[in-house]
Amino acid sequence: MNSTLSKWLQAPSIIVLLLWMLVPLSMTIYFSTVRYHLLYPERTGFVGWSNYEFFYTDPSFWPAILNTLILVGSVLVITVVLGLAIALLINRSFPGRGIVRVLLISPFFIMPTVNALLWKNMMMNPIYGLFAVAAQSVGAEPIDWLSQYPLLSIIFIVSWQWTPFAILIFMTSLQSQDQEQLEAARLDGAGAWAQFRYLTLPHLMRPIAIVLMIQMIFHLSIFAEIFVTTGGGPGTQSTNLAFLIFSQALQGFDIGVASAGGVFAIILANVVAFFLVRLIGKNLTV
Repeated sequence: MNSTLSKWLQAPSIIVLLLWMLVPLSMTIYFSTVRYHLLYPERTGFVGWSNYEFFYTDPSFWPAILNTLILVGSVLVITVVLGLAIALLINRSFPGRGIVRVLLISPFFIMPTVNALLWKNMMMNPIYGLFAVAAQSVGAEPIDWLSQYPLLSIIFIVSWQWTPFAILIFMTSLQSQDQEQLEAARLDGAGAWAQFRYLTLPHLMRPIAIVLMIQMIFHLSIFAEIFVTTGGGPGTQSTNLAFLIFSQALQGFDIGVASAGGVFAIILANVVAFFLVRLIGKNLTV
């Protein structure tokens, strides 16, 4: 009786969640099979796979896929490695640790657009940016990062904002680690590396998996940083799949082709998630 009542109580939230997911997905799939151009709404009609063919034969499609994978992979590696290193450093007691923790976590709460503007104008500007001033102070030629290294610049910008998220998760997990176990390892002669490899790292595998999964979901749809700084250029050097879909939908006014791109994005997200889950699945069950 209690089990039946529990299912009925859960039913409304499950139905709302399904509708929230299935209705937009169904509409996206529908629009991807019709001709729907905002400038010519009267020419709507079923076109089958034509929108998909047009989208993946676009010269920008494969560079956008490659840039998306490079961007996601690079940011994941940087944020996990740097976040873990910083979390280990601030896990020790030192004067002002509370203030340092707040300062390290605060970039995560900055809006992506503001973050991109900050890096574009204050850090990477080739004339008055901090990097240009630092280069000139040592007699070097300033680098126009957004023009010469656009994708690398986007990786830096996104990594700077998401590293605090990894720090927060790892720092919280380190506080729950068994200190008696670490003390016993020290008494047995285990060095810092041995303690990290055999005790701390296994303890952090589940948080690492969580960080990877959450960040992958968000990084596959990075848009604001690219739109504000490089505009997808020069050429297609910093165009990812999300920005390509934007270009088709809002700049090209073609909802059908953009919807086909949305379906490609869903497929790519599921493929990446499948391999990532397979890669870290063993750690999730430990």
